[in-house]
Amino acid sequence: MPVITLTTDFGDADHYVACMKGVILQLAPEAHIVDVTHTIPPHDVVRGAFVLRQIFDYYPPGTIHVSVVDPGVGTSRRLIAASYDGQLVLAPDNGLVSLIHRDIALDELRAVANARLFRQEVSSTFHGRDVLAPVAGHLARGMALSNVGPMIEQLEILNLDPPAMLPNGGIEGQVLYVDHFGNLITNISEADVAAAMGPQPDLNVYVGPLRVGPLRTTYGDVNTGEIVALIGSTGMLEIAINQGNAASGLRASPGTIVIVR
Repeated sequence: MPVITLTTDFGDADHYVACMKGVILQLAPEAHIVDVTHTIPPHDVVRGAFVLRQIFDYYPPGTIHVSVVDPGVGTSRRLIAASYDGQLVLAPDNGLVSLIHRDIALDELRAVANARLFRQEVSSTFHGRDVLAPVAGHLARGMALSNVGPMIEQLEILNLDPPAMLPNGGIEGQVLYVDHFGNLITNISEADVAAAMGPQPDLNVYVGPLRVGPLRTTYGDVNTGEIVALIGSTGMLEIAINQGNAASGLRASPGTIVIVR
């Protein structure tokens, strides 16, 4: 049973997601379709890239990930099929695969260009339904990846600044993602924190000018309503409020500076 995941900014109130599923199931009725999320904020490619990277390691070889966060739909931007470690991502070429591409070796990269695989009528505003969904359906039926289009050598990568080591010790990064609980997930990895600590295990975490305190292990290491910094399940430095919302409580959002020193 082929697995196809869907990650979009289409929301849950409209027909868009159901249309994509219908096209896939017409071609591959045995496909197991997984809704990752359809509540990516509209046009937020960075958030889409983050979610796509977080799920990737937990799916089996052969999985087809269809990701549609596509503010450039209908323009000259390409659609791509990128194979990484036996899994395939179908997406617009706008940076959605950036974090997977950073961490996992690319096996094969092709432009989605074989119009014979598309729906007969292709809307200029809904390539998720008319292009990516039918291509996913054909691939789920066992079609070779080579049939989707020609090999290409380059793809768009998001310009995301990595964390920077500070001259006097420590590291500076930023909030990359805010989850459903309001937890602030940064671009500072566990390895980055270890490198910043060196022989100074008593370093503190700051959100902007606010001192959060030392690194903890879990949310319950502080009292309810208190701020805590920890390495979360993503493997990244995270700032939370125990049973509260750190994003609203700290007035923080993607781009807010976080320092470990």
